[in-house]
Amino acid sequence: MTTTSFRTLKFGVTRVTLRDGKPGTHYLQADQALAPYPNRLTDRLQQWAQTRPAQTFMARRVKLADGTLGDWKHIDYAEAWRTARSIAQALIDRGLSAERPVVILSENSLEHALLALGCMVAGVPYVPTSPPYSLISQDFDKLKHVLRTVTPGLVFASDTRYARAIAATVGPDTEVVMTDGALTDRTATTFAQLCATPATDAVDAAMATTGPDTIVKFLFTSGSTKMPKAVINTQRLWCANQQQMAQSMPVLAEQPLVLVDWLPWNHTFGGNHNVGMVLYHGGTLYIDDGKPTPALVHETLRNLREIAPTVYFNVPTGFEAIALAMQTDDVLRKNLLSRVNMFFYAGAALAQPIWDSLYQSQEREIGQRIVMGTGLGMTESGPFGIFITNPHVRAGDLGVPAPGLELKLVDGDGKTEVRYRGPNITPGYWRNPQDTAASFDEEGFFCTGDAVKWIDETNVHLGLKFDGRIAEDFKLATGTFVSVGPLRSKIIAAGAPYIQDAVLTGINLKEVGAMVFPTPAVRALSGLGAEAPLADVLASAPVLAHFQRVVDALAQTATGSANRIARLCLLSEAPTIDRGEITDKGSINQRAVLAHRADTVAALHDGRLHAIIQPSV
Repeated sequence: MTTTSFRTLKFGVTRVTLRDGKPGTHYLQADQALAPYPNRLTDRLQQWAQTRPAQTFMARRVKLADGTLGDWKHIDYAEAWRTARSIAQALIDRGLSAERPVVILSENSLEHALLALGCMVAGVPYVPTSPPYSLISQDFDKLKHVLRTVTPGLVFASDTRYARAIAATVGPDTEVVMTDGALTDRTATTFAQLCATPATDAVDAAMATTGPDTIVKFLFTSGSTKMPKAVINTQRLWCANQQQMAQSMPVLAEQPLVLVDWLPWNHTFGGNHNVGMVLYHGGTLYIDDGKPTPALVHETLRNLREIAPTVYFNVPTGFEAIALAMQTDDVLRKNLLSRVNMFFYAGAALAQPIWDSLYQSQEREIGQRIVMGTGLGMTESGPFGIFITNPHVRAGDLGVPAPGLELKLVDGDGKTEVRYRGPNITPGYWRNPQDTAASFDEEGFFCTGDAVKWIDETNVHLGLKFDGRIAEDFKLATGTFVSVGPLRSKIIAAGAPYIQDAVLTGINLKEVGAMVFPTPAVRALSGLGAEAPLADVLASAPVLAHFQRVVDALAQTATGSANRIARLCLLSEAPTIDRGEITDKGSINQRAVLAHRADTVAALHDGRLHAIIQPSV
């Protein structure tokens, strides 16, 4: 506990009901019931267009001729509603449906948002697709899989950067729509043509036929050992989940909501959680063209110096960059902290040193701390599922279920899996009955594969904390289970700020190893120049000395072979999207990394690697 006060934040759910089932099974629910919610999110868009027509719905910086970003272009709610109706008419004219949906290849953009709204009004599902599948991938295998799965009637791309992917994957009978530029081998409809379509009574008739069971979108999972699955997102799922968020996080409705957000809309965090939040509450979203990467983080920092969010969402690598910048950037610190009432992270573990650095900057600037919200969810849960109950959060804390969501806690092999049942749970995977059936248990609970334990076994009202992914855990040759999630988080914290992520090795071997993806900060640590090869940086004496201290510190706190890092190596080759090792929001896929780097794993454990760091104690 800290004596420093937190900026006031109300928590919506602080008490739960726990009941026992058959041996090894328990059920957990919020004491608070789920309040009524709309049948479709488009009703909220229409409401805001009528009651606050001139308020900004979204804004994005204009790209200038030299490639830099200029001033903000705003779209208000009246324009968003009017344009969505025109686009809806264009989609109706083309006879699109769930069998022939709209695939969106674009990054986050105003056009992307308007097209999605038009789809919602018309009742035509849309499929926001990971841009790296088109822009980074060399074989386009995942993009081909997406198109085979959903059989689109229309494909939208923002510009000619997507031309090569379109040529390789989109059949000649599928219409292509583009914002800018033209294709050399086919005619493309312009986005302006869709927006110029006069809306008729058919738009109102189409919207009237939509309801809770209408499919809004298909969101593809990241994919690990298998190709990504198309998660069905209905209006019920999205609307129920937004009401659950509103009750769990009352801060969302306490003042006009303002977000500054880069999170990709092909992921549920950015596209469902945050965009849905803005629509539900009539807020404003500033699209951030930055990312938590060395090349683009400057744009995020620029935006946060100018636009003050009321709540702020990011992944751990993003918060790490912000924490570092706030130590010396007075303007950033002042503006970002001026009215933000909650930070929120998801997607990976947030190392405690980053948390502590954020607190230090907050105390220096405003004399208080900002609550760092977190929880647990997934694409199949809309995504919001579990949220914290008080401001005193530590790394790994999750909290309690949202109103209307029932958790089933199932014990097995020394772990407890959490399962979900509620109105925010997907009905299944599109055109994939086998995986759909396998994902639900006999009582209709979705099997998450996430392991949890109590924050405090004597006080269930504090809720749960994360205990890793069951599928990631493994056994050593001795039969000892290795709990990957908690140990991985411990490694990242011990090596901060020089560890981006860590992948544990040792399946069916005698000891646990770790392969570490370093952060760009290791360059400064090495003392070598910015142009030095990364391999030389990682082999430098200061870097090796630092990681020797990390391994030694971990060894001193280890209690046995299952949580002792016996050997560690630093990886100079970054994880790739093509191989499924990382998502475009930065989450590492442990299983994919192990599969694609099997030779490195073997060399680490048989001593063939050039630089293996082992405990000296």
